Amino acid sequence: MKSAISQTPYPDAAFAYFAKAEAEHWWFRCRNQLIILILKSRASNLRDFLEVGCGTGYVISGIARAFPLLKLEATEYFENGLVFARQRLPSCSFRQLDAKAMVEAEAYDGIGSFDVIEHIDADQVVLDNLFRALRPGGLLLLTVPQHPWLWSATDVYAHHIRRYTRMDLCQKVKTAGFQIEYCSSFVCLLLPVMALQRILLRTRQFDPDSEFKINPLLNKFLYLVMQLEFALMMFGLRFPAGGSLLLVARKP
Repeated sequence: MKSAISQTPYPDAAFAYFAKAEAEHWWFRCRNQLIILILKSRASNLRDFLEVGCGTGYVISGIARAFPLLKLEATEYFENGLVFARQRLPSCSFRQLDAKAMVEAEAYDGIGSFDVIEHIDADQVVLDNLFRALRPGGLLLLTVPQHPWLWSATDVYAHHIRRYTRMDLCQKVKTAGFQIEYCSSFVCLLLPVMALQRILLRTRQFDPDSEFKINPLLNKFLYLVMQLEFALMMFGLRFPAGGSLLLVARKP
């Protein structure tokens, strides 16, 4: 049987690169901020929380800072991502797991999976597993890339299998048995910029480093634009379109 390390689509050095880039890049910082805002507004009574597909541990470490009393667990398919996750958050219980092979039943109050299921061929199997793993009344929090028409070399490089429409994601979550409480696009105000970037990618060679090596002033500007977007979301605005989707659902 092949090890997870031999199956990774990224070279070993990429995980160290991602671990550093996540803490500085506007998109990762803003996604973390949104996840924590949603958890504080809708999941303040959780006793435990599982992140499925934790990568290098950037999201779960942010959740730990925001919820210091919450019992945290995290899984990741690739062991070389877990090396960095364990260094980031020694207090969390980490383990290697293929989300298609989860067997837990009614084990968690909350589960999150952030930009993970778009990498998995059998995403419905994973959603079914997450439903079974939650206790009745348990909360599911997902983020995924939105709009198939935004598909580009960036998705190919990231080893995405799909980008979701809102209807497709909601239908799959409902099929698993969940009741959807909230669904909104994000990275909405910057969607025209994303669309232009995707168009330009069709006319030139893709440079993976360009996704992370961003001018510091531009990085700060994009971060500030997202702060405006989040303020609008906290006032109740739900965006119909954006680079990503955020969904909150509950197990009856």
